[in-house]
Amino acid sequence: MEENLTESNSDLKLNSYAIGFLKETAKWVNFLAIMGFIGIGLIVIVALFAGAIFSSLPNNPYGEISGGVITFTYLLIAALYFFPVLYMYRFADKMKTALARKDEDILTEAFMNLKSHYKFIGILTIVMLSLYALLFLLALIGGLAVM
Repeated sequence: MEENLTESNSDLKLNSYAIGFLKETAKWVNFLAIMGFIGIGLIVIVALFAGAIFSSLPNNPYGEISGGVITFTYLLIAALYFFPVLYMYRFADKMKTALARKDEDILTEAFMNLKSHYKFIGILTIVMLSLYALLFLLALIGGLAVM
């Protein structure tokens, strides 16, 4: 059944409007990916300096531990942010190349990176919603225990 569906879709053609939309999309995705890489760089810089700043605060009751936790947290955020941005960049790069060369294989790779981007974001969203639900339940149980 799936083979027939694939075969019937093999005649899919892109008209000039669709190609124009994909070219414009690739430009904007490239811009957003570059801005994402810059943001990741800034997050890493903040992670290194924020950890040192918090560790050196005179009235910090947690001492060096809080600086290390802040640094680790920011580096974790930067690492999580890196992969969707990389997928965006690869999508834009391959899409521009595929449209310029009219290469179907590179176009497929571009869409594979777009799929990977959204899959990563989707899984991350599910994980975050699960953590929120868990924290909500723990807060509810903690609130009931206090009563």
